[in-house]
Amino acid sequence: MARRGSYAKGIAKREEILRTALAVIAREGYHGASVKELAEAVGLSQAGLLHYFDSKDELFVEILRTRDEIDLADHAEAAGADLDDLRDGYLDIVRHNAQVPGLVELFTRLAADAADPEHPSRAFFAERSAGLRDRWAATIAEAQAAGRLRAGIDPVLAARLLQAVSDGAQMQLLVEPELDMAALIETLFDLLQAPAQRAAASSGRTEA
Repeated sequence: MARRGSYAKGIAKREEILRTALAVIAREGYHGASVKELAEAVGLSQAGLLHYFDSKDELFVEILRTRDEIDLADHAEAAGADLDDLRDGYLDIVRHNAQVPGLVELFTRLAADAADPEHPSRAFFAERSAGLRDRWAATIAEAQAAGRLRAGIDPVLAARLLQAVSDGAQMQLLVEPELDMAALIETLFDLLQAPAQRAAASSGRTEA
């Protein structure tokens, strides 16, 4: 029983570390989130902090995983099968992330590190990309069948294009802080619309 209680406390402390780390990165930026700073924020030594993770690299990967989990919980519609829900939910996430460039930098740095097969971020990004791609491709295929998105485009390729634009926009944001990432994603959704849908949307904007 004592062992089970100790394990539960360890899990709770790990979650506290990850959520505190997210807040520190959002507030101080990526460079203000050293292991020393994060350890102090949760009242631990650096060694004590890393006791809960295999390495500093794993710590930062888990911080990013926690961010994804929170984003999905706050914007559950982004994982839905309905095109409008996916679009609106994902755009909300993109707009939120643009307000925390420290987390955007963490994402882009770990994405680059994922090129190394031995880096902890490799498995995370492979799993993350496949999961997003599968959900988006399924939603895109259903929207095509309903005549809402252009036919003749492979849904998987369209999902990959959405991923590429999204990931690339985050890299551009670090160099051009004024970049409107959501506008880029929204434009891509517009380009994928079926001609009739695009005409109706354009007419609605004109009348407004």
